[in-house]
Amino acid sequence: MRFQLLGPLRVDVDGRPAPLGGTKQRMLLAHLLLNAGRPVRAAQLVDVLWGAAPPTSATANLQTYVWRLRRALPFDGGDGGLVTNGAGYELRTPLESVDARLFRAECARARAERDPAVALAALRAAERLWRGDPLADLPVVPAWEAELSGLTEARLAATEDRLALQVRLGQHEPVLEELSALLAEHPYRERLWQQYVLALAGAGRRADALAAYTDVRERFVANLGVEPGPALRDAQAAVLRGDRPGAAQRGVRVTGVHQLPADITDFVGREAVVAELQVALAPRPGTFAAPVAVVSGPPGTGKSVLALHVAHRLREAYPDGQFYADLDAMGDQPLEPAAVLADFLHALGVFGAGLPDGAPARAALLRSRLAGRRVLVVLDNAATAAQVRPLLPADGGCAVLVTARTRLPGLTGAHAVELAVFAEEESTRLLAAVAGADRVAAEPACAADIVAFCGHLPLAIRIAGTRLAGRRAWSLRTLRDRLADRSARLTELRVGDLAVRRSFELSVRQLPEAGVRAFGRLALLGGREFPAWMVDALLGEPAHDVLDVLVDANLVAVVGPGRDGQPLYALHSLLHCHAVEIVSAERAEVRVAAFVRWVSALLSLVKRAAARLPTAFGAVTGEPLGWTLDEATERAVVAEPLEWFGAQRLTLTRTVKLAAAAGEAALAWQLAAASVPFHDLRGHYDDWRTCHEHALTAVRAAGDPVGEAALLRGLGQVHLYRDEYRDAHHAFTRSTALFAEAGDRRGEAFAVAGLGTVARVADRPDEALPHYLRALGLFREVGDRGGEAQMLGSLGTMCHVLGEPEEATAHLEAALAIARDLGDRHREAKVRTELGAVHRTTGDVAAAERELVVALGILEEMRDERCTAHALLGIGETLLATGSPGRARGMGERALDVFRQTGNRGGETQALILLAQARRARVPAHPPESRQVRGQRGSGR
Repeated sequence: MRFQLLGPLRVDVDGRPAPLGGTKQRMLLAHLLLNAGRPVRAAQLVDVLWGAAPPTSATANLQTYVWRLRRALPFDGGDGGLVTNGAGYELRTPLESVDARLFRAECARARAERDPAVALAALRAAERLWRGDPLADLPVVPAWEAELSGLTEARLAATEDRLALQVRLGQHEPVLEELSALLAEHPYRERLWQQYVLALAGAGRRADALAAYTDVRERFVANLGVEPGPALRDAQAAVLRGDRPGAAQRGVRVTGVHQLPADITDFVGREAVVAELQVALAPRPGTFAAPVAVVSGPPGTGKSVLALHVAHRLREAYPDGQFYADLDAMGDQPLEPAAVLADFLHALGVFGAGLPDGAPARAALLRSRLAGRRVLVVLDNAATAAQVRPLLPADGGCAVLVTARTRLPGLTGAHAVELAVFAEEESTRLLAAVAGADRVAAEPACAADIVAFCGHLPLAIRIAGTRLAGRRAWSLRTLRDRLADRSARLTELRVGDLAVRRSFELSVRQLPEAGVRAFGRLALLGGREFPAWMVDALLGEPAHDVLDVLVDANLVAVVGPGRDGQPLYALHSLLHCHAVEIVSAERAEVRVAAFVRWVSALLSLVKRAAARLPTAFGAVTGEPLGWTLDEATERAVVAEPLEWFGAQRLTLTRTVKLAAAAGEAALAWQLAAASVPFHDLRGHYDDWRTCHEHALTAVRAAGDPVGEAALLRGLGQVHLYRDEYRDAHHAFTRSTALFAEAGDRRGEAFAVAGLGTVARVADRPDEALPHYLRALGLFREVGDRGGEAQMLGSLGTMCHVLGEPEEATAHLEAALAIARDLGDRHREAKVRTELGAVHRTTGDVAAAERELVVALGILEEMRDERCTAHALLGIGETLLATGSPGRARGMGERALDVFRQTGNRGGETQALILLAQARRARVPAHPPESRQVRGQRGSGR
């Protein structure tokens, strides 16, 4: 049997249509098909068939319809068929027998396919399954709106994917006519405009492409009040640059992802290897495996320096982006592929629940997002081939450059380059570049001896040259004589790990006592990049001069500014090993005190930065703990809180883990909780959950009920965002009990409010109300006006849902007054968003639009994409109510994109329902009169 939903409902048995009976019986089958493989309660089926007023015979009629369907649909036995399941029914049928499920499977296969021609064929097969609007012959059923709208959106997305592939394959002329027709129906669909601009450029009509962008931008600004999104702007930029069409496919912005650390200015030598790698890593468009090169060799031979130098020379060949990750092969815990994939996908705009679980799913998504682009991936310090494989793109337009201590033979087909020590001429050039060419030219014999004593190892030569550069009064003979002393030099300048370590030891011996102490304690940071203030915390005093000494000795490298603009420093992985040996010699209590100072200082900075972000409701932290930086330093460090949080995101997660493992439970849970406003704003749900779970283990071991309560409150919120309602309810319930036992009334209020939200999102408003009222009383009891405003807003929302607009307005206006009095603009925007919805319900669409436009402006200014999407949705619903379905669809599509990127399934459903309602408005669509249409008509085609 073949079940067909993508058009009028039809079931074919042996190639002939099966008799499905009357409308009610067909509606029953349709609902079971939409829920195929899942049990459906009989009460739900009655509601679908008869709505709010079922006849007294509804149950008997339903049983009759089921009996007739079983007779009409001859299943083959086994586990298939229309079966009774508990208090309802379940339709069990193979995936390939339902056209809607087959359609989604074909689309997924196309997006995972490396060969664009095969992917194009799969998409064409998927599109051929459609015979019209889904279930076009049946009445509109509210329960179907989101599902059917989702199918319609998926059909349009498949068409967009197919057109994007055709543009990528150079089929520009055939798609232009189809795109024109689609744009007449979907004038605010940005991805269609993106492909239209690229197709015009690919067809040699660059002026028309630029005119098309100008027209669509004017339309967006005039009719929607927004600028085009990044993907469409990137298409215009590609045309302006004269790039090949297809450089910005699939609507994902890659341009602007440039993660490479800075190239060094005194790079010398390796000319033949640099040329070899540039040839090996040249793009191979049209092939389906990215070229891979592996640079291996002993420590100190300059693998990372060489890789970055080559990567910067290849930037023009890979204009769509350059990704970089240090895989930390020399660390205690090399990075897992899933973590690296998460970082790369974050850079591509994938956040929150939109980020799949597990390395395989994330790898598939990354390959899909990079298809058709020219992107260079640099993977530094790889441990094994297994660590690298999931990170490889599947498009010959991309390339991957890997550094490793071994050749990684498991990377089949990779171009292998193994570095040896420098030749004598290269060694001398490096020494001159670092120490000064005039000094080397003045004492050539001594220079030759120095590089010989260094064994021509690049790292050792750089250390020697740095010592000379920092000591202008020294002659080269002075250093030459020091290195000639075997008791000082020992065997540190030989090739190999042991030799490099001894070379480091010689450099550390030149440091003042504070420098040695600081160098050793840097090992406590876990071998990652660090800002200057961390050294202050490790020493317990300002340490800028000490850090300068370490930099001058080339024991600490300046790796460039971080995302927050602050200078970043790093230890080479082998230098980190040497630092571990030094710090291990300190007394245990001294090491612990330094570690606690560092984490305490980080916690203080997190709290200061979080205080300047939109408040994350329910983020509970305790009193400040331990050592902090001075006021002026803290203000300077977190001058730009969002940028600072972005730069420290990985550090925060790593530090929570370190604190939890060290038994510093209070520091671990407060740091996890204090980071919530940033994780909430940016949708970093993986980081949020990871930090809370590690800290939770520590507080339970320490017997800290308040810390456990706070962490369970935070985890409950993550469960809510991921639609894990049972887990959320359990976490909030336990959190409530723990806060109550501890006498923490404010914390109890936050947890009770969480229970109310679980009930609200589960569509149980009557159950949510008492929770919100209880939380409101608790907040008023402790004088928390921000919490009071939140609860008033929640009560307003519930009253709106329950059909009590006057009470809803009263609650919301009270919440708005408190928010404005507190200067909480984020809360103000959220309350105005809900007020707009209430005004729309009461028919005052002008007031609704006023509130929503103000809310949208605040949220866009605060860069809160999640809440901005809700405001866009509200404006779209208001536009629909005023008879502007086309503009409403434009807002709905924008909101849908954000909801899908952040994995907000509830918001996605609302957006799909809005789009379905806008389509049903059936306002005649007219082709937008624009210059690109006129240009097309005048092209002579």
